[in-house]
Amino acid sequence: MPDPKSPLRQLNPNTMKITFLIPPCYDHSQPAERSAGCTRIVYPMINIYELTLAAFLRERLPATVDYQDFVFHSRRRREFEPFVANDNSDAYFIWTVNLSLESDLQAISIIRQSHPTTPVILTGPGVTFYTDKALVDPNVFVVRGEPEESALELLEALRDGKPLADIRGISYINKEGKKVNNPPRPLSTDLDSFPFPARDLLKDQVYHNPKLKMGPYTTMLTSRNCPFKCIYCVPSSLTFAREIEYGREHGGRKPTIGFRSVESVEKEVAMLAAQGYKAIGFMDDNFIWNEERTRAICDTMRRHKIRWGCQARVDAITPAIAKMLSESYCGYVDLGVESFDEEILKYVKKGITPDDIRRAIGLLKEYGVPVKLNILIGCSPLESRETVMHTLREVKKLDVDQVMFNIVSPFPGTKYYDLCKENGWLKDDEYRPTDVQHESILNLPNLTAKEMEHLLFVNNLRYYLSPRFIAKQLTRFKSPTEFIAALKALKLKLFH
Repeated sequence: MPDPKSPLRQLNPNTMKITFLIPPCYDHSQPAERSAGCTRIVYPMINIYELTLAAFLRERLPATVDYQDFVFHSRRRREFEPFVANDNSDAYFIWTVNLSLESDLQAISIIRQSHPTTPVILTGPGVTFYTDKALVDPNVFVVRGEPEESALELLEALRDGKPLADIRGISYINKEGKKVNNPPRPLSTDLDSFPFPARDLLKDQVYHNPKLKMGPYTTMLTSRNCPFKCIYCVPSSLTFAREIEYGREHGGRKPTIGFRSVESVEKEVAMLAAQGYKAIGFMDDNFIWNEERTRAICDTMRRHKIRWGCQARVDAITPAIAKMLSESYCGYVDLGVESFDEEILKYVKKGITPDDIRRAIGLLKEYGVPVKLNILIGCSPLESRETVMHTLREVKKLDVDQVMFNIVSPFPGTKYYDLCKENGWLKDDEYRPTDVQHESILNLPNLTAKEMEHLLFVNNLRYYLSPRFIAKQLTRFKSPTEFIAALKALKLKLFH
């Protein structure tokens, strides 16, 4: 086998071939979900961030772009190895999150068996934080934070044989064998300049969102980042990568939120409607900012009769906004609640109260907008069995459409990780990637890891198997296929 430290392969100067890879999972029974980035897959999600990068490179370079998703198609290692061996790509991209890092490094070792000098370019929050660990050979490159401009300049430099020292936002091993982290790149300010995601690369991959129960389905993004200061928060994988990179240079502060124009959003929705899409999930960390912007987007969704959903804060829900959502085919609002204990909400800097939560849910229910709540066990050292069970009781009283219970994972790069590390709350003295739907790596002052895992299982069992929840859900399935998919998701949620 050729020496993996041999000189970098010369990229095609005319039309290079770029392949985006989602390799099989090698280190766990369930693959990492790479869009939200903090859980393992319950149902497949479109990585809209990676598809935007693919579209950007295809637009700016003479290049053909391929997208090989071995997870979606359940293709295993025995299929990955011959694919790589017979492939002739000039460069590979892998979007890496914390939960996929070890698996992706194994995938690189397989690529190296056939292609020791082909550039492998890693993006995403996993390698933005664990940069040194990702640089396993001189032909692996890390694009940190927001990837588009840095990835483009890196490919151009590799193609043209130019030095890498002036490319901001990348990390690499130089000719002397030293790992180099170039300075961060300023964040993009003109999101309208980015092309729409390259959904055509998904080919025959059909996605569903069980909260919308309608298709064809896709996702969209109208903004980047969230300015709020929740200490535990691991937002979308793109946002988390941006926050980690920006925080290093700005004392841990969060980057300013960036918005696409309403006109740009309207244009993409119109295009998707013309392509036959019937449902859209907006992946913004926080979709609702004010009544004017929300009304404009709601008008667009109503005009095209597209079913949709979004993530929002409870303090953004006003009577006017609830009415807009109701009149524009909104199929769900995903609310980050975490706890109904007021002291816990204060500690984690959530900026809301239990009364705010009840008011927002009441407004949405009044206007017939389905509500999903996210509950996060262990997001504060104040958590106890009593606070968890109190939250469960409050959730049951509110009778919302769906609830997602998870255990907090103190991701490196968050303030909660720093607190857990300083206070010795990490079970094994250090963070390790964990499945937040089943496992805890924390022993808090009033709650052990095993107790959190038991409470999570009990809460899931009591909620999802309650007669009220089952009766409500059975009326919503439109086909046996939807019912079977829901059962599979529930099995993954309840059991390993």
